[in-house]
Amino acid sequence: MKNRLPHKLAAILYADVAGYSRLTGEDEEGTHRRLSEYLDVISDAVKEHQGRVVHYAGDAVLADFGTVTEALTCSTSIQRELASRNRNLPDERQVQFRIGVNLGEVIVDRDDIYGDGVNVAARLEGLAEPSGICISESVRTAVGKKLDLGYEFMGEQKVKNIEEPVRAYRVLMEEAEEPKIISTENSALDFPDKPSIAVLPFDNMSGDSEQEYFADGISEDLITALSKIRWFFVIARNSSFTYKGQAVEVTRVASELGVRYVIEGSVRKAGNRVRITAQLIDATTGRHVWAERYDRSLVDIFELQDEMTQTIAGAVEPELSAAERERAARHPPESLGAWETYQRGLWHLWNFTKDDVAEARRLLRQVHELDPAFATAYAFESYSHFVDVFCGYAKMPEESLAAALTAANEALALDDKDPVAYFALGRVYTMRGEHDAAVAELEKALEVSPSFAHAHHGLGFTLMLSGRLEEGAEQLDKAIRLSPRDPILWGTMAFRSITFNLLQQFEAAVDWARKAVHQPRGARGGYWSYAVLASALGNLGQIAEAREAIDEALRRKPDLSLSYVETTLPTKQPGGLGSFLDGLRKAGLPE
Repeated sequence: MKNRLPHKLAAILYADVAGYSRLTGEDEEGTHRRLSEYLDVISDAVKEHQGRVVHYAGDAVLADFGTVTEALTCSTSIQRELASRNRNLPDERQVQFRIGVNLGEVIVDRDDIYGDGVNVAARLEGLAEPSGICISESVRTAVGKKLDLGYEFMGEQKVKNIEEPVRAYRVLMEEAEEPKIISTENSALDFPDKPSIAVLPFDNMSGDSEQEYFADGISEDLITALSKIRWFFVIARNSSFTYKGQAVEVTRVASELGVRYVIEGSVRKAGNRVRITAQLIDATTGRHVWAERYDRSLVDIFELQDEMTQTIAGAVEPELSAAERERAARHPPESLGAWETYQRGLWHLWNFTKDDVAEARRLLRQVHELDPAFATAYAFESYSHFVDVFCGYAKMPEESLAAALTAANEALALDDKDPVAYFALGRVYTMRGEHDAAVAELEKALEVSPSFAHAHHGLGFTLMLSGRLEEGAEQLDKAIRLSPRDPILWGTMAFRSITFNLLQQFEAAVDWARKAVHQPRGARGGYWSYAVLASALGNLGQIAEAREAIDEALRRKPDLSLSYVETTLPTKQPGGLGSFLDGLRKAGLPE
């Protein structure tokens, strides 16, 4: 048996040039000189921070460090120095690096390092913005509050050749402030007039990873039930769940989401018994408003869910009538297996890749077999067909929309109070060019669940395509406010950009398009984010950047054309895409 190669735990820095091929194509000799100069800067910084350059690979650098603090301090030092050197150069001549930092085990062989620890660092680099830094959760945990930096959670990222999703963070290089007790005056987001609540994902205390979906389902049911109470402003699941697995301060969560109250809890399941603890915290004071522990047999778990919802609702807003609390209660499926399968399906759906959407649909269809009465599973199956068409995955779009329509109607036949069913139906009607019908269905979704961010998102999109631009913008803004960390936030921001584009406000259109591209799932939205950016840049007269963006869109969808865009974004009036298409023409998109 051969001797095992040595392993070690290392902080790994991987840096690479953004858009190197474009730069060399425009000015090969000048780019090479600047690259050589900047690589020297990186090398010197690595040595200064007690690191080691392992190797260079063309325009990329791999380095390792003994501590995470040195690796991250080195990364920020590099980016600040390179930003200073780029400052007086025109945009087309700036050489910008992306940096990924990971803490992981590596294999050491002949002074080089290999393994998943290195691979994750390289994938994180690809998630970073030009001149930006992206780190793994292992780095974020290890560095704690040692550095004056801010960190923005980017969600769970599926990356090439890495089996498990990587939890990534964007490094904010401005000096970070310590979390403070917040108030209406200094909150990052203003409090709504209604009692505002975020339900954090309940911790799984069972010591069994298979119970994660059980704990997630408890949290999601609570969010759904609370959001049906019209007096409440409830943050959507897809934003509150970005804190899953993190040791977070309630005041920070409340500040980032713009809510006054936070609900957190835990689930411990053993055999056929379950213990659920929950507490409601007023984040403006840190005071525990209410806390309770429930020990129950699993046979009455859904009765327990109703009891929890009613109790929490009463603690936050005592004057709510019992009738309203009962109407708010959700009727969950009979089968726990169906519930867990449904949770898995949503996890895949929100990744937006072609394979993930197909897997989501497979799982949602499996839910039908486990529990034929589970209406919401049919509704999200319908939405998965919409995603296939919108993202260009469907081979036969008309057949996909017909399947979507069937699934949405099946959901409504099972439960005519399910907001997801009306939402899904509205999206189908939008893609079929039936704008008035789409608006009606999406408004029904909001009548049932006023805090349903996805319905505001869909309504804003449909109103935009109907030519009601200001109304559409208002709905899109509501979607962002209700779910500021949503996995479809890239789409909401892209639609916001198109709205500004059609209003001839091109600078704002560029700003929103850049936000869409930089969202954690913005790149997974395929070509759309880049096409939207290309149009806005084209109309602003920044043709070189517009062409770079359209090239990226075409790389992701080679058959992208103006006629395809018109077909996929059907407007109520002919020529309704006006300046948006003009910008794409200026960027070089073929007819």
